[in-house]
Amino acid sequence: MTTELWIDRLPSGLGDLLLVSDGAALCALDFADCEARLLTLLKKRFAAVTLTPCPNPQGFSDRLRAYLAGDLHSLDGVRVNPGGTAFQQQVWGLLRQIPAGTVATYGELAAKLGKPTAYRAVGLANSLNPVAIALPCHRVIGTQGQLTGYAGGLARKRWLLHHEGVTLPDERESPAQGQLCLGL
Repeated sequence: MTTELWIDRLPSGLGDLLLVSDGAALCALDFADCEARLLTLLKKRFAAVTLTPCPNPQGFSDRLRAYLAGDLHSLDGVRVNPGGTAFQQQVWGLLRQIPAGTVATYGELAAKLGKPTAYRAVGLANSLNPVAIALPCHRVIGTQGQLTGYAGGLARKRWLLHHEGVTLPDERESPAQGQLCLGL
């Protein structure tokens, strides 16, 4: 059985963004140059999918545009349906509790889950987050305040944090170099 999903492509200063809806909730949001990753995650979840172009499904595109224009809370109430395991859903739920303009560490999230040694598992769950920006994994940093992995690349993670008013301790060093679209 093929699942029909709706997709919109939005130009942005970060590159084109791909927004995918199931008709009721946002189930994927990624960068266009990471489309292969997006498709892999969707196929793992739905097996067979058809992506039908749809401008502004459920108003999600407008809310993303508002976020990029400076309304940092425009995505707070967006309904998401990321799938994932029970553990991934717990981690992704915690991401939504990190307010815009602040950051948390992988260890802090693991401790909130009652599993203080599970920071690596939290990192792995973050790397598989299918709904970038709305499930703000970009707000998770290393223990020493350093930027760590981001599937869309560390330059984008830095941009998103700056957009939200976050200055990191490692800003005094050379800009972090990151490879775009980490593989699965």
